Amino acid sequence: MRLSDVINELVEERGLDRETLSGIVCEGMLSAYAKRYPDLTIQVTYDKKTDEIAISIEKEVVANVEDEDLQISVRKARALEKKLGDKIVVPFEGPIGRIEILRAKQVIANSIRLIEASAIYNEFKEKEGTVVLGVVHKCERGGAVVKLQEALAFLPQSLMVPGEKCVVGYPIRALLKEVLTEPRNDNQLILDRCSESFLLKLFELEIPEVFEKLVEIKRIVRIPGYKSKVAVVSHDKNIDPVGTCVGVGGARIKPILKELASEKIDIIQWSDNKETFIRDALKPADISRVVVYDNQNCDVWLNEDQRSLAIGKMGQNIALASRLCDINIRLVQNEPAPRDEEFVEADHNDDPLA
Repeated sequence: MRLSDVINELVEERGLDRETLSGIVCEGMLSAYAKRYPDLTIQVTYDKKTDEIAISIEKEVVANVEDEDLQISVRKARALEKKLGDKIVVPFEGPIGRIEILRAKQVIANSIRLIEASAIYNEFKEKEGTVVLGVVHKCERGGAVVKLQEALAFLPQSLMVPGEKCVVGYPIRALLKEVLTEPRNDNQLILDRCSESFLLKLFELEIPEVFEKLVEIKRIVRIPGYKSKVAVVSHDKNIDPVGTCVGVGGARIKPILKELASEKIDIIQWSDNKETFIRDALKPADISRVVVYDNQNCDVWLNEDQRSLAIGKMGQNIALASRLCDINIRLVQNEPAPRDEEFVEADHNDDPLA
């Protein structure tokens, strides 16, 4: 059985070690013979010189042969310089069928997958949680297959920015969300473009002061595809945190906006003063008055013409502001007795970056 062509092809396509592949093929063939002949001690070796797999069996040297599969006569053994009671390994010529060959192929394929999975895990595990650059390799109903160097990663539809198109050959950046030890549904590297963590990493990549912790991102809340709100604070009195993140003429924030397509980003200066922070969080609305009741609820007074700005499209602006400030915000018209007026209340969720 000649294997050099098969092994050379696998070495070239998969980048696997030749010795390792030879061992895998032998292991697969051994499993096939073991299935057909479970009671025999069979050995499978690869002879490099002849480029063939050698199938052999261990037999015992006896005076009278009762089982030709397990025993060999002294007369035959003498030619191989073996004596009575010795063990001898001789070629085995027993056939195997289609079922056993399919088993061998399955064992070989599984072994190769495990080796490749281990190599990918070792290569990418330390990159987990970082932003990686790839090229869209294939568009599927469930998401996009992205090529990272020589490995393939999967960006699920649920972790893509709503509204963005999948275009084969298009460069894409994403957070390497998870590196699995073994593929799950043929996917081992899972990408993410929807999380607050992805946006945080983009800020660190594009803004040196954020990467160096001179400007700290205190909190990020995000509705992917619509808007994000980012609260920042400076640890250097000479650095304006908002201006630093925006850059001259928006030079620093533009690459991030381009990466996220149509998503808007509000950058807000962090404040320990709850009232001030709530005012900034509700921008672009102009707020007349804020009353915080118990660090969990507050009323916000504003003119009628500012109401739609504060609420935002489908209530998303006030929802983000509530999550950013970690408080339930209730909007009321600029009238006395605010508790008797109609209000809009936005529930907030726990913030993963808090």
